Amino acid sequence: MANIVAIVGRPNVGKSTLFNRLIERKKAIMDDESGVTRDRHYGFGEWTGKYFTVIDTGGYVTGSDDIFEEAIRTQVKLALEEASVILFMVDCKDGITGMDTDFANVVREVKKPVILVANKADNQERMFAANEFYALGVGEDLFAISSQSGSGTGDLLDKVVSYFEEEGEENPEEGIPRIAILGRPNVGKSSFLNALLGKERSIVTDEAGTTRDAINTRYTMYQKDFILTDTAGIRKKAKVKEDIEFYSVLRSIQSLQDSDVCIVIVDAERGLEAQDMHIIALAHKYNKGIMLMINKWDLIEKDSKTADKFRKEVAEKLGPMSYIPVIFTSVTNKQRIFQAIEMAIKVFENRTKKISTSELNRVMLEEIERYPPPALKGKYIKIKYITQIPSKSPTFAFFCNLPQYIKEPYERYLMNKMREHFDFSGVPIRLYFRQK
Repeated sequence: MANIVAIVGRPNVGKSTLFNRLIERKKAIMDDESGVTRDRHYGFGEWTGKYFTVIDTGGYVTGSDDIFEEAIRTQVKLALEEASVILFMVDCKDGITGMDTDFANVVREVKKPVILVANKADNQERMFAANEFYALGVGEDLFAISSQSGSGTGDLLDKVVSYFEEEGEENPEEGIPRIAILGRPNVGKSSFLNALLGKERSIVTDEAGTTRDAINTRYTMYQKDFILTDTAGIRKKAKVKEDIEFYSVLRSIQSLQDSDVCIVIVDAERGLEAQDMHIIALAHKYNKGIMLMINKWDLIEKDSKTADKFRKEVAEKLGPMSYIPVIFTSVTNKQRIFQAIEMAIKVFENRTKKISTSELNRVMLEEIERYPPPALKGKYIKIKYITQIPSKSPTFAFFCNLPQYIKEPYERYLMNKMREHFDFSGVPIRLYFRQK
């Protein structure tokens, strides 16, 4: 059995604060407003040499018709099914509430170890008051803690790891390529992830801003493992008014920085807008693999030339970034969604491609001889040798006699020839000119 700990409970009892403390990172968004966490959120922790996965969940509210609360209940039940140990979190400050009692009935049905965690036990009085939670009749153990300060979490973790039969894996996601799904709000990012997985991994509604945290999911296709990251929609700074959305955008940008490939989803009806260009430019700046997925293509009136015309318009807007491949999809109709992942895998392979020095010199020196660098101030530039530099993205060193005289137009010429011969579709190339 895997070492999986699910943190569950009603809204605003401090589940995300405990989650961040257990994984020792501020990964989940925390706020005094209830209902901030919606989807299942995974992280990795360690205690006394035992490694485990922690699941943060949204607050469970019974009997509500709210579209989010209904979807959160589904997410919580999935977390309960996955878990090997359940931390049922309650609030010492508020005492037992009707929602705690209702949720206790749900937890009682799950035949797994349950530990009652009475949070916000920030003083002696609240620690004594925590004993009232035994009345819920859930679990054999109760720990009064403060997830904010960390008080009592050591004893709690001692009990948690006592249920584990194996030491666990330090970081199951270590070294696995990451694909970030990015875009403006409501372009279909979460729907795309759910369509690929064939299940509701992320909550989907018509309301923009449904996804708040960056949601990581392990995914296997074509015998390759990937981490797919669903992110919150990135809007212009001027339009971000709430703290929660501000932190959601920060998590999205962090996911972009952590990724190997960025799938930037664009709304076909709106086309490539300034905010899409901002996201693409950010991915280009961090030397990520990039592809454009034009979603909602089924809503566009088309003829045989529509796609080509759209591609041409996109290439004009991208300018120097026109190396980025484009695919047209409809997530709702599951049209070309798997081809999109196939394209992302190809972009990843291009990003990690290694070209032998002999091949590089054979091909590129011939191109340089055909069109040598323009002379400057009566001095001739001679490029004598090329090699690939070890790096996470394609980086090449050109050794020559006068590197300072090579200008941007000639650098672009060399980049275009590299792409022509070695197919670096979807990947930024960096060239350095060094003194021989």
